[in-house]
Amino acid sequence: MSNSILLLLVLYPALMCSFVNSMRFELKSGQAKCMSEDIKSNAMTVGKYSVINPNEGYPIPDSHKITVRVRSPYGNNYHFGDNVGSGTFAFTAAEGGDYTACFSVQTDHNPTFNVVIDFDWRTGVAAKDLSMVAKKGQIEVMEFELKKLYETVTSIHDEMFYLRGREEEMQDLNRATNTKMFTFTFLSILVCLSVAGLQLWHLKTFFERKKLL
Repeated sequence: MSNSILLLLVLYPALMCSFVNSMRFELKSGQAKCMSEDIKSNAMTVGKYSVINPNEGYPIPDSHKITVRVRSPYGNNYHFGDNVGSGTFAFTAAEGGDYTACFSVQTDHNPTFNVVIDFDWRTGVAAKDLSMVAKKGQIEVMEFELKKLYETVTSIHDEMFYLRGREEEMQDLNRATNTKMFTFTFLSILVCLSVAGLQLWHLKTFFERKKLL
């Protein structure tokens, strides 16, 4: 029990950090910028992006609107926003791997300018808006904290099984590689012995014809 608690305390900060990707960055007009997030299969992910208005109090200029595309590791589109100032996306990953979110400003404006974008990308536990659950159901603080801990423990449990599966895959790969190396070595030795035997037979036959033996 104490080992499980210690493991929970060690993994909790790293787990929570890996689930949240919130940032603000600049994007030059006419260029694109992509970001990736490693998402496990069947994990929930949500994202929210918005262009910082350069003229506060006025609508965002058309020149500052962006195109956003979110793709899976196999190139499947999960979100597409064309000429938008803000947007959100949410889905459950059907494929495990690196999901990519690409932002671009399609404009021929000269000179070029920078567009500032706020981007918040969350996966796993962080993707579930537990604060909204607490407000809607008027859940007591303790029950809310227990629910949050339960979600965290479940994520750690899934992560451990995921790592165990990866370890088994690596062990299978090592065994397959060792088998192939053993077969290759055995065949190499067999070929070398066969060639040596043929050379000895050829030399013996040659010397017998020349009556040197």
